[in-house]
Amino acid sequence: MSRPRRDRTPIYRDWTLLQLAALSLALDQLTKFVVRQTLEWHHSWPVYGFFRFTHVQNTGSAFGLFQGNNLPLLIVSLVGVAVLAYIYKTQERPGILMRVSIALMLGGALGNLVDRIWQGHVTDFIDIGPWPVFNLADSSIVVGLVILAWVLVVNRDPSSRVEPVRASAYAACPICDGAMITLPNGARCADCGVRERIVARQKQDLPD
Repeated sequence: MSRPRRDRTPIYRDWTLLQLAALSLALDQLTKFVVRQTLEWHHSWPVYGFFRFTHVQNTGSAFGLFQGNNLPLLIVSLVGVAVLAYIYKTQERPGILMRVSIALMLGGALGNLVDRIWQGHVTDFIDIGPWPVFNLADSSIVVGLVILAWVLVVNRDPSSRVEPVRASAYAACPICDGAMITLPNGARCADCGVRERIVARQKQDLPD
């Protein structure tokens, strides 16, 4: 008898997503700290060139937009984090691309949110040609949005589409009760990743 399928994993228990978000947040905060410690405000290194590091204090949104609106943008950042959690919750089985996109956007949003709370502005430092100065958090958010658009619009994330396994195989993971994804020689849990080799079991269960 197959075991009942458990409810979807909440975002606060998705350790892969949380670790990637934490890595994105840590890299963002580390690079901003190094810039604040080594480069004076409004100074660039090198002084000339297409690609430079320029210390900028941004009271607006990403890429210098909406300057002087730190408090409203702080509220918007909090709402954005809640929206990301809601998007994750609405997915039956978030695939790897969906989880990566949410992790990048979550880490980026939290990175700029920390700046707004503790400094009253966001530290930007990546200066490329005529493009507005930005930081790693902005990059994470943009890359995450692109991946999310790809998943939702193009819908080519194969890991987000869980195929039902055959009746003779496990209907749920024997470890965590998660849904099993069919593989050529067995199945893999969509949640914890445990692999079950069920070829031999299937042969035994087939009628003569």
